Amino acid sequence: MELLYGVAAVLVGGVFNGSFVAPLKKLTRWEWENSWLVYSVTGLIVIPWLAAWWTVPRLLDVFAATSPEVVGRVLWFGLGWGIGSVLFGLGVARMGLAIGYGLILGLIAPIGTFYPLAILHPDQIWTRRGFSLMIGTLIVLGGIFLCAKAARLREGSSLPRGGFLTGLIICFFAGIFSPMLNFSFAFGGELQERALANGATLNAASNAIWPLCLTAGFLPNAGYAAYLLTRRGTWKVFRGPARREWAWASSMGLLCFGSFVVYGAGANALGELGPVVGWPLFMSMSLITSNVLGWISGEWRGAPSQAVRLSVYGILLLIVAITVISLGGQS
Repeated sequence: MELLYGVAAVLVGGVFNGSFVAPLKKLTRWEWENSWLVYSVTGLIVIPWLAAWWTVPRLLDVFAATSPEVVGRVLWFGLGWGIGSVLFGLGVARMGLAIGYGLILGLIAPIGTFYPLAILHPDQIWTRRGFSLMIGTLIVLGGIFLCAKAARLREGSSLPRGGFLTGLIICFFAGIFSPMLNFSFAFGGELQERALANGATLNAASNAIWPLCLTAGFLPNAGYAAYLLTRRGTWKVFRGPARREWAWASSMGLLCFGSFVVYGAGANALGELGPVVGWPLFMSMSLITSNVLGWISGEWRGAPSQAVRLSVYGILLLIVAITVISLGGQS
């Protein structure tokens, strides 16, 4: 039952993560940078700190009792994730959604899975669980490839916008930095232990990690949005009546942070290899959700039949990967 709960929670977190950018389509009066700044403030600062104060008793004591090395790692990896988040947007803008998304996710999934495994649990690599994880991650990469190819056919062009080499480099570093969110969680275990010792529940223990990680990640995200607001002169957009826009942009922050909280609770339930087993499940469900939402919103209307078939095959492969990794986690 604990395994089933852990897998289910991680998958629900993936649903939240795959849908957190969907409200952008509702923000017709704002530019991207206006929406992203509000999302960054709500989802990376306000909500994480409120949740931590509410669910982790004596939060400051938890930070004070944790070794500076662990706190420093969580902050450093959080900053790296924030840089990866910005590079993700730049890479997709330059290379196109299909190519950029496929390249970046193709790096995020294996790096976020195997780096914590190799560093924290090298003895598990050649076990049954390790083999199922490797096979499942390979299937994830196959699903990502098919979904990216389907999106490329849907767009009707394989040519990237802008310099190919520059876009390729941006996507590469986006794929390197973005999995650092999972590194903060995987290497921030002492913060969770201190939170549990102070009376936090197992589901809420990871809330001691997220405020530090996401505050560091806030800096590049908000910094880039502020840069665009200044360069394009779009600060003035905030002055108009936009109650609807504020609500939708804030909902992005709620969905994003909610995905991390639920993922953390599920990964904790999966045991000591939770961040390793949970990450490919989380990424797979995120990609499935984003594709399904694209179908619902009409993005695939009029797409070539081959693109539709490849998208379905890609989603089916991701479902197979979720099954393989979940069954391997029982060992």
